[in-house]
Formats: sequence, structure tokens, C-alpha cells
Amino acid sequence: MCDLTGVKPNTLIFRIQPDEGIFLQVSAKRPSMQMVVESVNMDFSYFGKWNKELPEAYERLLLDALRGDSTLFTRSDEVEAEWSVIDDILAGAADRELATYVPGSWGPKEADAILLSSNVWKNE
Repeated sequence: MCDLTGVKPNTLIFRIQPDEGIFLQVSAKRPSMQMVVESVNMDFSYFGKWNKELPEAYERLLLDALRGDSTLFTRSDEVEAEWSVIDDILAGAADRELATYVPGSWGPKEADAILLSSNVWKNE
């Protein structure tokens, strides 16, 4: 018999600054004949791997701008194409109310209605 009451949800965390990295916590069955589930952590940090400080957030971009290297910059035609998509989405959503839901739940009830109306999912 397996007691899952203490099992935590799987979590994927992207750490931005100051300790950049990725952290993954998953529930895994312990290798044994018993059904024992416990949290397992995978933790990657840039500093932990290479033991040196990363540049500040825009330090690299500013240095590249001073050098004339536009490799990490988005071209103006790309920005215009991206905004044309976003403008259409914003225009379509302007007169709609945003559906909200409780964090950790299955999502907004409106999503259930969409699935039920499309015959993709049946509420049993």
C-alpha cells in the first residue's frame, strides 16, 4: 500500500537572477519492493557548474551594442511581425472578461465548456 498524502506536486523553476539556473522537483518511486514515493531534486546553476559570476542582466547586451555586434538583438522587421500578431490578439480580447481560477486547480470552468462543446472531452 502506498501513502501519497505527503507527496508534493512536480515543480519546474527557472531562476533568473541573481542565481541563474533551473530547478526540477519530481515525485519518484524509491527503488525497492515497497511502494515508497519521495521528492527528488535536480538542481542546475551556472555558478555551481562553472564557478564564475555571470554578467549583469544587460551588461552583455550593452557591451555588444558598443562593439556593433547585433547578434543578440531582434531586427526591426521581426519586432513589427511579432507585434502584428499580438495586436490582433489584444484587439480580439478587448471586449472580453479574463477567466480566472484558483492557483493549483484544474483551471477556469470556461475551459471545460470549450472542451465539452468540441466533443474532445466528455464529462462523465
